Amino acid sequence: MITEFGHFALILAFMVAVVQMVVPMIGAYKRWDGWMAVAEPAAQGQFLFTFFAFGTLMWAFATSDFSVELVVLNSHSAKPMLYKLAGTWGNHEGSMLLWVLIVTLFGAVASFGGNGLPPTLKARVLSVQAAIAVAFFIFILFTSNPFVRVAVPPFDGQDLNPLLQDPGLAFHPPFLYLGYVGLSMAFSFAVAALIEGRVDAAWGRWVRPWTLAAWVFLTIGIGLGSWWAYYELGWGGFWFWDPVENASLMPWLLAAALLHCAIVVEKREVLKSWTVLLAILAFGFSLIGTFIVRSGLLTSVHAFANDPERGIVILVILSLFTGGALMLFALRAQALEAKGVFGAVSRESALVANNILLAVGCFVVFVGTVWPVVAEMLFTRKLSVGPPFFEAAFTPFMVLLGLLLPIGSIIPWKRGKVRRSLWSLRYAAALAVALAGLAWAMQSGQSLLGPVGLLLGAWIVFGAIVDVSLRIGSWTRLSRLWRLPRADWGKAVAHAGFGVTVFAIAGLLAWQKEDIRVARLNEPFQVGPYHLLLEHVSQEPGPNYSSTVAQIAVTRDGQLITKLHPEKRIYPVAQMPTTEAAIDFRFTRDLYVVLGDAQDGGGWAIRTYIKPFANWIWGGCLLMAFGGLLSLSDRRFRVAAPGRKTGKTGAPPPVERSAV
Repeated sequence: MITEFGHFALILAFMVAVVQMVVPMIGAYKRWDGWMAVAEPAAQGQFLFTFFAFGTLMWAFATSDFSVELVVLNSHSAKPMLYKLAGTWGNHEGSMLLWVLIVTLFGAVASFGGNGLPPTLKARVLSVQAAIAVAFFIFILFTSNPFVRVAVPPFDGQDLNPLLQDPGLAFHPPFLYLGYVGLSMAFSFAVAALIEGRVDAAWGRWVRPWTLAAWVFLTIGIGLGSWWAYYELGWGGFWFWDPVENASLMPWLLAAALLHCAIVVEKREVLKSWTVLLAILAFGFSLIGTFIVRSGLLTSVHAFANDPERGIVILVILSLFTGGALMLFALRAQALEAKGVFGAVSRESALVANNILLAVGCFVVFVGTVWPVVAEMLFTRKLSVGPPFFEAAFTPFMVLLGLLLPIGSIIPWKRGKVRRSLWSLRYAAALAVALAGLAWAMQSGQSLLGPVGLLLGAWIVFGAIVDVSLRIGSWTRLSRLWRLPRADWGKAVAHAGFGVTVFAIAGLLAWQKEDIRVARLNEPFQVGPYHLLLEHVSQEPGPNYSSTVAQIAVTRDGQLITKLHPEKRIYPVAQMPTTEAAIDFRFTRDLYVVLGDAQDGGGWAIRTYIKPFANWIWGGCLLMAFGGLLSLSDRRFRVAAPGRKTGKTGAPPPVERSAV
């Protein structure tokens, strides 16, 4: 019975969303306060109904209610509770319900926290947000209903995809959706501003925290997905340029561009049209990601569904919102007149270059992702675009971005001098070059990738340190560090995290070692400086799987380092094998061992990797996310326009220097 209540609550949420979409928009047009006021309780009620519906579906998974078709298809009574709960969103229908739940969540938060917004703008923002929810409510209720019952409940379910039965994948989708859907708020603000024909500093101040929150969640979600692929899939990589991976990277790039562009709008009231366009495109690429995952148009191990009919509906939603917003932009862009001017050498210009590099990088990823489909449609040729294309086409833009980042962070607003900024960064440049030279001297017969990656990463990290030192005036005034705004700290930490990730990726690709062999029991073999010994292989039962587990002793210079236990699991219900790599995590390297199949002549296939600085990749992601959270905690990011306090003379206090 509780499932029926959830279905009914979902219908009620849809009806409330329709009211929220229509009534406040009319009220804003007519300037009717009562009609505009409907938006706030409607947004809150819509969220509560959707939350109840999602809670009932989660309860069905937790209690193994096999009268619900979705539970039958994606759960099993023997599955651990964490994966039962994760099964709620580990499928197409449940993930779409999570999507619309987050849409309503952001709308409810905006209704509570938008007291500083003009009433008409707030009403229109909540109305547009409700329109997005209405589209997905229709999609769920008519094509992807998660509450469908089965006539005769089976004794047990068909289990969740074994690849998804992992802690990393349990938390990866919610964070990713928080990022995807968080960009819907920036989209709603953009469309509302186009309707009103006004974009000003206050608008930029409001868009920035929503964009920053979405970017932080996307960073965490992408990092979790990359970490999962690294330790779970057994191929030893952290990124394969899979279509679904690309679908998350594209809005992340545009969200980063939008975040930096909103700063220019808030600080200087320029680049208004470009900022609004970025807000539309960022959410548009989030919808493109939804289409890729669920349409079956592109093949991916991450895809939830292979249903062209559902894909067509999502394509209609994408066309309706993105196309409609772009048409509105074309009609109203002339009203977004820029007020400020700036020189060719200025922080504004640096941020424009930042935006161009990020946007072009996104376009390169998009072209590489969809080109196989385009080639098949237009030229009837089956093509495959793999990592070599993306690495050759995408990497140069990120290298240029890294080179520009420290300079753009310290160059003055409106007008500056490159020579003065470079002089401030002279010690950062010298240290970066010294570290790269040291790496080049220590390696032998290897590519430049490692030293160049170290040079670029160190340049970004030391540049962030220089930025902080310039803000306090001198390292002799360390007490000023504690008085720096959290936004300044957040910017420095996020930029440093980006530098760490850049270096870690380059170092891992340049210096990793790989060994593939047939290992026999009690016959040691060497990989790099390590000696490995396959001691035994045994069969062990798991909660809902059976596992073949090897024990491998690792020694160096005669000293035991660790014992690793790589596995091969078989899930009997899903009839699917998985590989569980054994990894010895260390600060500067990972020792990564994968167990293969038993060989006819005796022994087992063993793959061994030495991966330097692998953990630094996700450490850099965490630093970027932490920097975003620091900035988000700054009061200037949480209110639309801080109150101006006047002194005895009645003059406002000086404006603080805003962080980039």
